Amino acid sequence: MSDPQIALFMLGVFLIIIFLGFPIAFTLMAMGISFGYYAYFDGHRMWRAYDRAVENGADWWTQAELWVEGLFNNRIFDLFVNQTYSVMTNEVLTAVPLFLFMGYVVERANIVSRLFSTLNIAAKNIPGSMAVAALITCTLFATATGIVGAVVTLMGLLALPAMLNARYDNSFASGIICAGGTLGILIPPSIMLIVYAASSGVSIVQLYAGALLPGLLLSGLYLVYVVGRSILQPSVAPKPTADEVPDVPMGRLIFMLLTSFFPLAFLILAVLGAILFGLATPTEAASIGALGGLVLAVAYRALTWNRLRESVYLTVRTTAMVCWLFVGSWTFSSVFSYLGGETVIYEFITGLDLTPLQFLLLAQLIIFLLGWPLEWSEIIIIFVPIFLPLLPYFGIDPLFFGILVALNLQTSFLTPPMAMSAYYLKGIAPPHVTLIQIFKGCFPYLMLVFVAMIVLYNFPQIAFWLPHMIYR
Repeated sequence: MSDPQIALFMLGVFLIIIFLGFPIAFTLMAMGISFGYYAYFDGHRMWRAYDRAVENGADWWTQAELWVEGLFNNRIFDLFVNQTYSVMTNEVLTAVPLFLFMGYVVERANIVSRLFSTLNIAAKNIPGSMAVAALITCTLFATATGIVGAVVTLMGLLALPAMLNARYDNSFASGIICAGGTLGILIPPSIMLIVYAASSGVSIVQLYAGALLPGLLLSGLYLVYVVGRSILQPSVAPKPTADEVPDVPMGRLIFMLLTSFFPLAFLILAVLGAILFGLATPTEAASIGALGGLVLAVAYRALTWNRLRESVYLTVRTTAMVCWLFVGSWTFSSVFSYLGGETVIYEFITGLDLTPLQFLLLAQLIIFLLGWPLEWSEIIIIFVPIFLPLLPYFGIDPLFFGILVALNLQTSFLTPPMAMSAYYLKGIAPPHVTLIQIFKGCFPYLMLVFVAMIVLYNFPQIAFWLPHMIYR
């Protein structure tokens, strides 16, 4: 087999192994080191050194030392160490643990329950008021945390029982929680965008600016659908009774908004504004966010030692997962490229004589299909870099491509067989809410993601306008 064929064989073996359920990060590292050992192995140099030692009358111990030295004197080990060091010193990735810590602290500060209750009262005269309140809460909370599992689980415990008690349709209520909970990987400050920036070399600041309006567009489409369906089909979202949503004087309502909605919204806007307008680097802004999360938790008298310890533990665990994925991915991709696999894919795609639109459709279709068995982190770190070298050939801006991918990856949480949002919700939903009902509720939002991608492709200034306005 030629080196390019071995590279493609390496990719195929990797896909088979991850489909069998092995840990992604350690599989990448094992595959990279094992195939890299072959790629960088220099047997001729080892034999020459051994022959010279024999000619010079070296004893058997010296000959054995030369064998061992030859076996371990392989550049793949240097590459692996250097890649690990590069990941740990990457300034972009430094923001990841800080944003995660902010999210976990906010999650445990009981802010979300106050927020949902307040918005539920404020939106009571809107069709599907409880659904609207749940979706806005999901959006804001998902933006603050960027952790899909945390948002879906917590909102499933808070909002889903309330909607079901208010006689909402099971599928309708479930779809709102699942779709709203995934918005945090798109709307800044998003962990996924940080990972894409580190993989692609795109400025995270400009990527945040470019993703803001598309994220709000998708959230707006969700709200339009919820209100529209509540008007056309009132049975799925009955109007709440006075017992379910009490009347609150305007002064009291304003006070509730000031103590629930605005503090969290201000924290998010302060962090995002500091990044977009160059007042702070993403890492510095993430530090502000982490500190702000702690202040909010103290203000709400929700900061306990156990909650702080849990937040730190979850932050360390998730950060380690992301960093080891990067180490494994960069080692794997370096060996894959060295063997010529990247060149084979490049020549194959360019040989198809595709138009830029056809290439985008092909790339997004592959990413959509990968979202069935894989999570967004594996797709962004492992597979998206395969497409990045092709972007200049087709004249596609990597920032625009990244935002399309971020939109597309919303579907990875909503489509079976994985559909992690659906499984998160099913794990805490009442027994009478079936998995089929949850999937049925997710389907309209899946279609809205495709609508948002079509709109973004036809009106790319939605992504480019804000970066051009701020950074010219």
